[in-house]
Amino acid sequence: MSHDVHVDAAMSQRFRSDGWWRDRTFLDDFDAAVAAQPDKIAIISHRHGEPDPPSAISYRQLGRLVDRFAGGLADCGVEPGQIVSVQLPNGWQFAALALACARAGAVVNPLVPILRERELTYILGLTQSPVMVVPGSFRGHDHAAMLDRVLTDLDGPTRGFAIGLTSPVGRVEPFNPHFMDRRWEDEIDPVVMAARSLAPDDLAELQFTSGTTGEPKGVMHTSNTIYAGTRAFADTAGLTDLDSILMPSTLGHQTGFLVGIVLPLTTGMKVVYQDVWDPEVFCRLADDERVTFSAGATPFLSDITAVCARRRAPLQSLRSYVCAGAPIPPSLVEETAASGIGDLLAVWGMTENGAVTMTRPGDPVEVVADSDGQPMEWADVRIADDEGRDVPTGEVGRLLTRGASQTIGYFRRSDTYRDQLSDDPSGGDPWFDTGDLARRRPDGGIRIAGRTKDLVIRGGENVPVVEVEALLFGHPRVREVAIIGCPDERLGERACAVVVADGDPPSLADLTGLLAAAGMTKQFWPERLELLDEMPRTASGKIQKFQLRERFA
Repeated sequence: MSHDVHVDAAMSQRFRSDGWWRDRTFLDDFDAAVAAQPDKIAIISHRHGEPDPPSAISYRQLGRLVDRFAGGLADCGVEPGQIVSVQLPNGWQFAALALACARAGAVVNPLVPILRERELTYILGLTQSPVMVVPGSFRGHDHAAMLDRVLTDLDGPTRGFAIGLTSPVGRVEPFNPHFMDRRWEDEIDPVVMAARSLAPDDLAELQFTSGTTGEPKGVMHTSNTIYAGTRAFADTAGLTDLDSILMPSTLGHQTGFLVGIVLPLTTGMKVVYQDVWDPEVFCRLADDERVTFSAGATPFLSDITAVCARRRAPLQSLRSYVCAGAPIPPSLVEETAASGIGDLLAVWGMTENGAVTMTRPGDPVEVVADSDGQPMEWADVRIADDEGRDVPTGEVGRLLTRGASQTIGYFRRSDTYRDQLSDDPSGGDPWFDTGDLARRRPDGGIRIAGRTKDLVIRGGENVPVVEVEALLFGHPRVREVAIIGCPDERLGERACAVVVADGDPPSLADLTGLLAAAGMTKQFWPERLELLDEMPRTASGKIQKFQLRERFA
């Protein structure tokens, strides 16, 4: 099945010769890990509200379940190249399904649990996924009923399954009878299944990201771009199969997918999943399971250090923590050292290209607090002006990048992807415009200085500003609206709605009620309302959001 996937032959050969790409897949690596240490614990899953000890699964068990799920997918009619959507909380089922997709030759589409009907309707309508798996319910939300409404409205080919259901909910079936109770691994022909498996440059993962447009973009990755993305964490932190990872960030994000599924399970590590963020639970799991590595957004790190300070006991084994999504205050860098975390690593990257820059172990506090790191060996970065000319060190410009972890394009939006590429002045590979503004530090690292994209990042979640604004324009008492990000000590930013009213001004509850009725994810709602008589504008009539940000910061 074609998805506008094209991998440049010369680039592929160059990346292979440099060792950044290979002629094997992450599924091959997982199979090798199962064969090498079948009895080692692969995954420990902690479920919120359930008593310890959390459930554990070995590599041997996981390998068998991957085969079982792959057989179940094939029996559902999933063909090689088709997209399987998985919206689950962190747990072994998510990881097993992701690997089973590769076994069956399907493309895994990880989705974060916070997405609601509006986003799922768009994604399933675009991908035409033959199978989607959700939890029956999670954190008080009835995912099975929501998926049934989406499938009924779309009336498409998707077959829905929910983990935890005991009887159908409309078009959504219980997961266990089809995927768990039948031993598909004993029925499938391994030769036939091997013929279905993905090749290294085939589309392997489709990850949707909220951007500056009204529709999310489907970022396409192959096993090779995924491999380069995981190398960033493994190489920088010096990880081996003797390490263990604790993943509290959702596996539905690219960081969670790379660091929580691919990296540990292809190198023979133990990975610990936490499905609901609770810093007390994080610290207990880290100590109990002798965790050596973790990654998450800056607010997570702040919560961890607060717990360690409150209990007056540092973490016992966490050797390194990768922090992304917002700048790390110098005071938090210092508090991290007192929390027992050996190395705090600041990282910059995107769904489109994984981790591009990262600080290094041993970097001093001032570097970690004022840098987003040095480029990875396989990644190039440029900082250019609007005409494409390099800007001097210390000056702010547009951040451009390219390299072995770069996406191969946007799903069914090849024109949109091409619009973000620019030619290299010296005739090399094209550059990808990240939409971020940055400056180059004297040491060669970069520092993010802002965004050219109209985007708000709340606790590591991208808020689709244009889509929120479009819905709010539908309120009868809103004449104009602009969504901006206002600084927040814990989450980095919170969305603020700046409104010019039409008559009596609406309340914040009026606006969020409209978004709730439209099925908009709650994390995307504005949490603050400011009223103006008129918007600041350019001569051409565009709203000057930088003035709004300055005024309401």
